[in-house]
Order: sequence, then C-alpha cells, then structure tokens
Amino acid sequence: MQTYTAPLRDMRFALNELHQDDGFGHLKAHEEFGPELMDAVLEEAARLCQQVLLPINRSGDEEGCHFEQGPDGTSVRTPEGFREAYRQFAEGGWTSLVAPAEWGGQGLPEALGKMVEEMVCATNVSFSLYPGLTSGALAALTAYASDELKQTWLPKMVSGQWSGSMCLTEAHCGTDLGMLRTKAVPAGNGGYKLTGAKIFISAGEHDLTENIVHLVLARLPDAPKGVKGISLFLVPKFLLDDDGNPATRNGVWCTAIEHKTGIKASATCAMQFEDAMGWLVGEPNRGLEAMFTMMNAERVGVGIQGLGIGEAAYQSAVWYAKDRIQGRSLAGAKYPDREADPIIVHPDVRRMLMTMRAYNEGCRGVSAWISRALDAEKHAEDAETREKAADFVALMTPVVKALFTDLGFESASLAVQVYGGHGYIRESGVEQYLRDARISMIYEGTNGIQALDLVGRKMSAHMGRYLRGFFHPVSNFIEANAGDEQLAPFIAGLKRAFEALQGSTSMIAQRGLKDPEEAGAAATDYLRQLGLTAMAYCFAKSVKVAMTQLSQGSDEAEFYGAKIHTARFFFDRILPQTASCYLAIKAGKGSMMALDDAAF
Repeated sequence: MQTYTAPLRDMRFALNELHQDDGFGHLKAHEEFGPELMDAVLEEAARLCQQVLLPINRSGDEEGCHFEQGPDGTSVRTPEGFREAYRQFAEGGWTSLVAPAEWGGQGLPEALGKMVEEMVCATNVSFSLYPGLTSGALAALTAYASDELKQTWLPKMVSGQWSGSMCLTEAHCGTDLGMLRTKAVPAGNGGYKLTGAKIFISAGEHDLTENIVHLVLARLPDAPKGVKGISLFLVPKFLLDDDGNPATRNGVWCTAIEHKTGIKASATCAMQFEDAMGWLVGEPNRGLEAMFTMMNAERVGVGIQGLGIGEAAYQSAVWYAKDRIQGRSLAGAKYPDREADPIIVHPDVRRMLMTMRAYNEGCRGVSAWISRALDAEKHAEDAETREKAADFVALMTPVVKALFTDLGFESASLAVQVYGGHGYIRESGVEQYLRDARISMIYEGTNGIQALDLVGRKMSAHMGRYLRGFFHPVSNFIEANAGDEQLAPFIAGLKRAFEALQGSTSMIAQRGLKDPEEAGAAATDYLRQLGLTAMAYCFAKSVKVAMTQLSQGSDEAEFYGAKIHTARFFFDRILPQTASCYLAIKAGKGSMMALDDAAF
C-alpha cells in the first residue's frame, strides 16, 4: 500500500540542527524566515501532499496522459484530478515559494524549498515534474533573459498561471548536443523563427496552465559547428496580445506522447517547431551556458526525486513489514498471541528496512547541506562566501543527482522485495515506485555522465578548489573530534573512508593525466565513494548533535536515539562500500577495456 507521512521532525533536524557550522547560514536576506514560519510552511506542504497529491498518484499512473486531436491542433489531457490538484498547488503559492520577490515570488530559502520538493516527489513524482520544469526555466530566465523578457514572462510563470519546459534532446542527439539541428532564423522584428523537432520533452504539452514557455536550443544561420554554435530561445505555446494575454497559437505542437515504463502521469512529448516565433535568451551562440543554469537546477531537483521516492518506498515497506505475519522470529516467538510474527522481526527484513532508512536520512542530510549552499551562493553578503558556496554546489550537484537517484531506485527495489510477491503486482502500489524511480537515473544527464562531469570537470577545476570545499570541513571535523570517546567509532569510520577518498582522488588525477580512459573507468565508483563519504560526515555530525541533546536530558530521547542507531547501521553496513570503490578504482581500466568491440 502506498502510505506516506512527511518526516517533518527529521526535516527540521536537517534544517535547524545539523549544519549550523557550515558557514552558509545566517543570511540577512532570510532573517525574517524564522523556525516558526518554516515549520508552518512544512506542515502545510505536508497536508497538501498527503491529502491532495498522494490520493491521485496511483490513479494517475493507471490512467496516464491522453494525446488528443482537436479542431485547433493536438493537445494533452492529464489524468483525472491533476488539474484540480495543480489549481490548489498554484493558488496555495507553492509555485512561487522560493522564486524572487521581484517577480511575485515569496523568496523563501532553497533549504526549505527542497524539503517541500521532497514531499511533493514522495507523494506524486509525476505531478512534481510540471512545476519542477517551470522552476528550472525560471532559473535560466532570471539569470540570462533581457529585462523585457523577464517582465513579460516571469510574473505569470512564478504565479503558476504559465509553466515552462526544456527542449534539448533530438532523435539523433541526446548528451552530444553539438549535433543538434533545430534552426533559428531572424524574423526581422527582433525575434526569430525556429524550425526543428525535439523528443523526450517533459511537460511539453498539457492542460494544467493557460500557456507553456519552452526554452529551446537551436542554431543561428551563421553559427559555428559544435556546442559553441548553440543559442537559447524562449518559444511560447501561445503568442501574447497587446494586454499580455495568450492569444495566437504559435508554431509549436506536440506530435506524440511517449508510452513509458513509469511517470505515466507526466506528459513526455515529441515536439515539432514550424516557424515558431521565439526570442533570444542571453548571447548568440552561448545558449548552452544559459541552459546549464536550468539543467543544474533540474539535476538537484532530480536528486530530490530519488530521495522522495526512497522515503515513500521505505514508509510503505515499514507498514507492510509490521502488518504481514509470516513465520516466527529466529530468537523465539515475539508475538505469541498471534498466529505468526510480523516479518519486521526477521533480520533480513530489518537489513532492508534499515538500509532504506539510512539512505534516506543520509541523503536528506546532504540535501540540506547543498541547499544551504544554494542560498548562500545567491544571498551571502561577502563575495568569498558566495564563491565558496558556488564551488560546493558545482562539486556536489552531480553527486546529488546520481547518488540520490541510485539509492532511491535501490530503495524502491528493496520495498518490492519486502512485499515479496505482493510487491510485484500492481495492487500493492510499491511496484510503481520502482518504475517511477528508474527514469531519474537517466534524464537530465545519465548518472554515468554525472560521474564523468565530477572527475573530468569538477575534480580538476581551479587546481582542485572545488574539492577543497568538501575536503576541508570533513578534515576539520575529524581533527576537532578525534579525542571524543563517545564519537570514536564514528570518527574512525569517517577517517578511513575519507583517507580512501583522498587516495582515490590522487590516483585518478595522476592516471587521468596520462590516460583519460583511466579517469572514465574510475568515475562511477569515485562518485559513489565521495557521496557515501559525504553521507558519513552528515551522520557523524548527527550523532554528535544527538549525543549532546541526550546528555542534556532532551524530551525527544526516542528521536535522537534513533539517529544514533541509524548512523551505527550506516557505518557498519553501508560505509564499507567505500573500500570496495577504492579497490575498483585502483584496479584501473584494464579488464574493463580489454575486449575488442567485436567480442561483445
């Protein structure tokens, strides 16, 4: 059964207790947003997600989107309940939560916004894509669009009246955007006419908003070849009249929707542009730079999808493990008054549940860390802090995207396993989590691409400056707490993982200079090693906070005690993976690249 209660206490812990020493907090721009206001927002978001979005999650999956041919062209109809849910979502101000106040947004911290995103994704990941794409488009337009474009388009996108999409992929090119063929020619009125076809466009067509603002990559007539010849354009579904209202249908159409493994209530569209009017965003031939602003925002958002699904899968598995009776405990009957014990008494079921729980809490801790950096990157008063935050965000974005989605999919798979045969059939609802989670490892740049980005760009950038933003706080924490006897097991485990990570970093840097394939062969293992070390750092800090609270007689002993138990499981059973990552990296590319192509 799909069941979910927002983990508000753990969210408050990650927001208010875990990262107070990271240097990214106490921002003057957010002084008015105190804990009471943040709590109220989280509680209201939880109500909306649990009462409005969760009930239409499975029904939306069963029904899917409808591709229809009408008198004025093609359209896409979302499943029953989605339009009303989106209306409530927009009217409740959730589309404007973290958007700039200048354009009608509420300007709340990203650290809070990401917690709300997690709840939305946990209850209905298909629904999350509609406002999620708009949020990414807003990021790109805010950073690169002209003042005129901003004034025309941003207010109604922020309000949720209009939505956004990202149009990159073409049938012959996905990651290799240098091959794209969509053309843009000057229209003589300051705009451009775009012609071409795009595929796999999330939220490219739907019935939730009165207009859709597409951000489209295309080539100008005199553009150089490759990625240096790509420009970004704003192309609306409807052109506006003199009063700024949608009026004339533009030359952009959905020609089909994809029939997918999961996220079936999200419209994934094939789009055709035929002399569609558009306006240049940013400078000519520098569109990829602008689009990456959107993509990087989306990559963190996709990581949050993995965390949200992981939490929903965990809670559904816990419910079943407590409800399903089967066999007796190996230590003797734990519930002798019942016909059998619930399966939660069995060690292997506990292994699966604790693995999911540790993944979720660890990812939530890292998510809160990068979210605070996202806020500091925008709002810190001094340039040094802004640069430090930007470096950290750049380093951790591929880690959040890839690791969170890998672990979210694994959690969904474990949930199916906990249910056994009942998990494999549709009625239980947990198989949907598995299907929905799978795409998150693919779109917005596959997880393999994220790993290559980490080792190929981020690791070496500015002579290793990005890495120092991660290495220094971890090293300082280990040194500062080396003499704490209570923390000793956690500090020792973190130190071993950190030293292995340093060894891998040095190894890849040296080998990669001589042979780029060595870095490529190590990339996926290195990303996981860094991500698990980041989770270990957050868990060690969690234990320190929890132990301090317990020593002071906190009235939340159960919560803080559970924090320590979960951290112990992570250090005992999950963190040792970092050693195997190191050994795999050390083995090099040899066995991976030995076979001739024809031998496969």
